[in-house]
Amino acid sequence: MSRYMMALDQGTTSTRTIIFDHSGSIVSQSQREHAQIFPHAGWVEHDPTEIWDNTREVMGEALSRATLTRHDIAGVGITNQRETAIVWDKNTGEPVYNAIVWQDTRTQNVVDAMEARHGSHMFRAKTGLPLATYFAASKIVWILDNVEGARKAAEAGDLLFGTPDTWLLWNLTGGPDGGVHATDVTNASRTLLMDIETCQWDDGLVEAWGIPSSLLPEIRSSSEVFGHAHHSSLMRETAISGILGDQQAATFGQAAFDQGESKNTYGTGNFLIVNTGTEIVQSKHGLLTTIAYQLGDDAPRYALEGSIAVTGSLIQWLRDNLGMISSAQEVEALAASVPDNGGCYVVPAFSGLFAPYWRADARGVIVGLTRFITKAHIARAALEATAFQTREVLDAVNADTGVAVSELKVDGGMVHNALLMQFQADILGIPVVRPLVAETTALGAAYAAGLAVGFWSDLSELRANWGEAERYEPAITDTERDQALAQWKKAVERTFDWV
Repeated sequence: MSRYMMALDQGTTSTRTIIFDHSGSIVSQSQREHAQIFPHAGWVEHDPTEIWDNTREVMGEALSRATLTRHDIAGVGITNQRETAIVWDKNTGEPVYNAIVWQDTRTQNVVDAMEARHGSHMFRAKTGLPLATYFAASKIVWILDNVEGARKAAEAGDLLFGTPDTWLLWNLTGGPDGGVHATDVTNASRTLLMDIETCQWDDGLVEAWGIPSSLLPEIRSSSEVFGHAHHSSLMRETAISGILGDQQAATFGQAAFDQGESKNTYGTGNFLIVNTGTEIVQSKHGLLTTIAYQLGDDAPRYALEGSIAVTGSLIQWLRDNLGMISSAQEVEALAASVPDNGGCYVVPAFSGLFAPYWRADARGVIVGLTRFITKAHIARAALEATAFQTREVLDAVNADTGVAVSELKVDGGMVHNALLMQFQADILGIPVVRPLVAETTALGAAYAAGLAVGFWSDLSELRANWGEAERYEPAITDTERDQALAQWKKAVERTFDWV
C-alpha cells in the first residue's frame, strides 16, 4: 500500500524533495542548491540541466533516507519558481539557453516595445498582470531573438517552452521519449499569455508577442494525473498528479482554500496571496490578479497577490556579496546585537520595485548612514526591509478587498527568524501566525497531487491537518509604528528614477 506523497519543490536557489505522510508531517527530505548565474547586471540565469540532475538526486536521497521505494509513494506533486522561462529542443532534450529567472530584467526593452505598440490595458484586462519583465513572455521572446537559430527552430515546431514545472514533468515522463508537455493554470497565469477567464492561451496575446503557439504546453488543472514517471526513472509508473506554482502551493498548504483567506511566504522574495474565491478582482492598488488553484473539473479559484522581488535574497547578498555573515542563519544574532536600526534603512530594489509600486527604474539603496552605523545595524535594516515591504503589500490588499486582514499566516524559510517575525507583527499591527509545518510550499503540492489520486478525500481533511506552532502579537505603539513607516517610505522614494 502506498503510504506517502512526494513533493518536488523546484525553487529559485535550490531543488528539494519532501515526502509527507497522511497527517501532512514530513517523513524525509533532501535538498540541493544550484548555481546562480549573473552574466551581466540585471541578468539572472539557471542551468536547466543542473536542475534536472539535482531533482533526480534529491528524489533518490529522500527515498533512501526513509528506507522507502517508489511502491510506497502514491503520487508526486510539483511546485516551482513560476515565471522562470526554459526553452529546449524537443528532439534532444537539450536547452537552447539557460533558464532566464523571474528576477531577470534584461527584457525591459521588449516590454517597452510591447507597451508602445499595444498599450498595457489589453494585457492587464486579459491576464490580470501588468506589463513587466517579471513574467515569462518577454523572456521567451528574448531567447527566440537572441539565440542563433532559435526562432527558426521554434517556427519549425522543434522547440518547447515551459516554466520549471513543465521542464520537470516533461523529463520525468520520458523527455524525448513521449514526455508530457503540460503545465497547470497557476503557472500559465504568470506568462502574460493566458486569459484568466477561459484559463487557455489567448491567441491575440500569443500573436502580439510573436511566439509560435507550438512552443506552449497544454494547460491543465492543478490537481489531476498529468502522466506517469517513465520506465527508466527511479519513480517509474508513479503518477505525477499535481502542479502548483510555488506561491499558490504555499497558499494551498496553509489551507487557505476559501475567499478571504491568505498567507505570506518568506523566501527568495515575499509573496502575499489572498483568495478571492470564484471572483476575479482587478486590483487598483498595484497587486496582481492570478489563479489560486483549480481542482480537476471544478471552477478555478482566483486570488490577489502582492509580489516582492527581494527579501531572503537580500540576506544572501549580505553573505555572498558583502561577506558580512558566513551563513544566512547568522543574521538574526547579528541584528539582535543592536536595539534598533540606528536610523539606517535598506530598500533592496535590485530588480526594480515590484508590488505595489511596479517601478522598473528603481534600484537598491542604503540610507541614513552615519559613523554610528555598524554591520549589525545594516543586518537589522535588511531584516526589517522584508517586514516593511510586506506592510505596504498588505495595505494594498486591504484597500482592494475593502476587508482588513485580521491576522497573517506565514511560511517559508525566514519564518524561523523570531526577530523578523516579531518586527513583522509590530509593523503590521496584527498577529503573525506560523504553522506547525512551515514547508507549506511542498505540502501544498503534495496536497494537490494527493487529492487527484485519492490519498486525501477532500479539502476538509486537509484543513484538519493545519496546526498553529507560534503566534507573534504586536508590541509597539501606534506612534512608533507610524514613525517607522514614514521613514521607510522616505527611503523608498530615494530608489526612484535611478535607471
